Order: sequence, then C-alpha cells, then structure tokens
Amino acid sequence: MQTTVVSEQASLQNLSSILQRTTKFAPPSKWGKFINPSSCVASQIMADKYFPPYSKEDKQHINIVVIGHVDSGKSTTTGHLIYKCGGIDQRTIEKFEKEAAELGKGSFKYAWVLDKLKSERERGITIDIALWKFQTSKYEVTVIDAPGHRDFIKNMITGTSQADCAILIIASGTGEFEAGISKDGQTREHALLAFTLGVRQLIVALNKMDTCKWSQDRYNEIVKETSNFIKKVGYNPKSVPFVPISGFNGDNMIEASTNCPWYKGWEKETKAGKSTGKTLLEAIDAIEPPVRPTDKPLRLPLQDVYKISGIGTVPVGRVETGVIKPGMVVTFAPANVTTEVKSVEMHHQQLQAGNPGDNVGFNVKNVSVKEVRRGNVAGDSKNDPPAGCDSFNAQVIVLNHPGQVGNGYAPVLDCHTAHIACKFAELLEKIDRRTGKSVEDKPKFIKSGDAAIVKMIPSKPMCVESFTDFPPLGRFAVRDMRQTVAVGVIKSVEKNTGGSGKVTKAAQKAGKK
Repeated sequence: MQTTVVSEQASLQNLSSILQRTTKFAPPSKWGKFINPSSCVASQIMADKYFPPYSKEDKQHINIVVIGHVDSGKSTTTGHLIYKCGGIDQRTIEKFEKEAAELGKGSFKYAWVLDKLKSERERGITIDIALWKFQTSKYEVTVIDAPGHRDFIKNMITGTSQADCAILIIASGTGEFEAGISKDGQTREHALLAFTLGVRQLIVALNKMDTCKWSQDRYNEIVKETSNFIKKVGYNPKSVPFVPISGFNGDNMIEASTNCPWYKGWEKETKAGKSTGKTLLEAIDAIEPPVRPTDKPLRLPLQDVYKISGIGTVPVGRVETGVIKPGMVVTFAPANVTTEVKSVEMHHQQLQAGNPGDNVGFNVKNVSVKEVRRGNVAGDSKNDPPAGCDSFNAQVIVLNHPGQVGNGYAPVLDCHTAHIACKFAELLEKIDRRTGKSVEDKPKFIKSGDAAIVKMIPSKPMCVESFTDFPPLGRFAVRDMRQTVAVGVIKSVEKNTGGSGKVTKAAQKAGKK
C-alpha cells in the first residue's frame, strides 16, 4: 500500500523525494502551514519545478503519447518540443545545458534535457512514464514519453490509456526504418497497441531525414510502406499527417525547413474536414479536440493516498470520467467505503469541480489511510457507484509469451492504477485479431499473436469496468516474467454487489442535506 505522511516539519529533501515517488500532484496550498507556497520557499521550488506556470489563456488540455522504435529519436524530438515550447523553466534548461557541455554531450542537449528530467523524477524508483507540458497556439499539451524497449510496454499501456493522439516517430536512416517495421520491430507493435487501446488519432514523424540527405525518394518510400502497415493496424492513412523532420536539428518541428524544397506540407482528411500544414507543431495543433466524458458517472482511480498532518486523509488521482465536487458523497471500490468530499484541489488551487483529465487531491473525513489505497476507484455514491468484481470477460491479445497460455494461467494485471494477479479461468473462444470473429470455440491453448475471449478471476478484490462504458478502466496489460506478455480490453464485468460497507458519519450527514 502506498501511503505518504507529510509532517509540518518535513524538510525540502523529504518533500522532494515524496513528490518524485508519487504522481503529478503537488500538495495543495491550503492544506497545512508548511505546504503553503507563499509561506515556504521549499514548496515554491517544488511548485515551479513540477508545475511550470500555466498560460493566462485557458487552452484546452490534450494528451499525446510518443511511440516508436528504441533508436528512432523519441527523446530528442520530445525534448526539442518541450525545450522550445515552454515545458521547462529557463533556469533548469541552463543548468542542464551547462552539465551537458561539461560532459561533452552538448550536441545531445534535447535528449539530455529529457534524460535529466527523467532521472530527477525517478531517482530511486522504477522507470515510470514521464510527463511534461508544452503549448501550441490552440492546446496545452501533456507529452507521455514512452520509451521503446519491450520492458516499457506496461508503462506505455498505462500511458496510452490517457492519450488523445499518438505521435509515431520513425527513423528514416537506411536500415533503421526497416528494423523498426520488421515483423518483430517495435514500430509495428507500438502502433497496434495504441490502436487496440483506443488511441484513434495518429501523426507520423519521419525523423532523421538529415541522415538520408532529405531524399524525396526515401520520404516517398517510407510514407508508402508506413501507410500500408498503419492501414493493417486499423488507422486510415488519409487522416494521418506525415511530417519529415530532424528532431536533432529542428527541421519542420516548429518552423518549416528550407532543406526539403520538394516537401509541400502534410494534409489530413477527417469527418470534420480537411487540414494542412508543414510542421509537427501544426500537426499537433490540428488534433481534433477530445470530447471529455463529463456526463458519465464519476470514476477516479487512486494513484496514492496521503496523510497530511492537521488535515487528514487526501487521496490523489486522475478524474477519468464524470466530475468530483466538494460536498459530494463518494464510494471507494472495492474497499466499499463511503464518505464526504470536503475539498478538491489541483496545482495549489481549490476547485469547485475536478473534470476528466484533471489530476486532483481531495480531502475526505473519517477515513484512515489504511482503508483506501492505490488501485481503489472513487465514484459518486448516488450515481452508478463503482463496485468490486467477481470476474470479467476480456478480449486478450498475446504479444510475447515464450510458451502456450491455457486455463489456470495466473499473471499480474495492470489495469488503471491497480496491480493484481488474475487467473485465466476459461479460454472461451479464439478470435481473429482484426475482425473479432470467432475462429475456434474453447481452445486448449493460445500463443503469441493469438487473440481470445477469456473469463478472468482476480485473486483479490478489484474494480474494473467494461471498455465501452469506461475505456480507461476497461483496458489492461498482462505482466509475467518481468515483461508484458499480453494486452486486453474488458467486454463485460460480473460485479460484486455484496452488502453495504462502511458509511462515515460525514457521509450520513451529507446525505440528509
């Protein structure tokens, strides 16, 4: 269980390490004298470091995931965008540039900025998806940096579940493109994962065009090959911008390059109409704005639970659907605990409402940190509250398993913030990956490359939902042997409606209002 205690005497070092171990959440200003930014330099440093100041304009927030082969240049390209478009404060950039120059890595400053941020955030913990922000003329963009090694696929799954668009970075160098797109290359796997997990918008950036002398023939060859393979995955190439770039030199990243006079720009056609542009930044600006599911019932998977001295219990997490408001009576599943929300905060500010996409902390009364934990889901007790499940049926795609998978197999599932062993109780049918049609009833085994409908039983209480009702709570990664062996999408859930759990006095009082 992840519980973090912040005492009023906490040192800067402790607060720093707490924030590095936890989520994108800065302890709110109102809760406790120590963590009021105006009264404590330490908190102000934390606030600046973890939350670059927001622009005065209220731009819509979107999330993008960066995918592609391990050496495609994801870090350099991502670093360049953040570096130029404002995700990192100037002091930090200058410090990193100086360190890079001293170590003779000045030429890799964009990737270096990213690596430094990564190590600063991850010192002492397992590698997690790193989050940074930058701005376009239209959007406030959060980048989910998904490294290309196989070990990172689990992280990519928890990351892509939040993504509105994927940017597929392709290395254009001779041999590099072919390696990434080969049968066992990561380019293919990442694109399939993004589509399977519901990321329907895609941008393809052909990186390292300088290594093939900005050859138009090479560009055309890669666009043709990539169009064929993303079509097989499920994307429509006509709705995908293809942008030739150099993440290292900056060509066509933010400003149009003069190195490719033959390049007339990208275009994409969707139901909303046709859009055109030249740069990667313009392609990001042309992402169709997501419709945030505010009208759905509240689902808020907990990432952590804090105990803050003088304040009480503060669960933290990302609102996936619905809205959380002060005064609302929430139920935590599968803990089956119901209580009142006293206040909701984000980025040091009290909120009247936390909306989908917001990472919030909320103060609850009469609930101890022992009763709710990471992986629990909060929902509105009066509007289709979440519940634990006895079993669920899922469509599972086996990506990478050395043997065969049969009934009784019990790997660990990562679904939203939950991390729980689940048994493959029964393989119901083997299906065609693309069409979803049944090809075999009750197969004895499934192996790498197969897709199947499987009845799954969690080893301990767990809260999940069907993908069609609540997508972020309806997709998962299957982990075994320290790698992701399969991914899945939940079709139906057998909920546990067992009895009424703990209802706090605060909840009873609020219910009578």
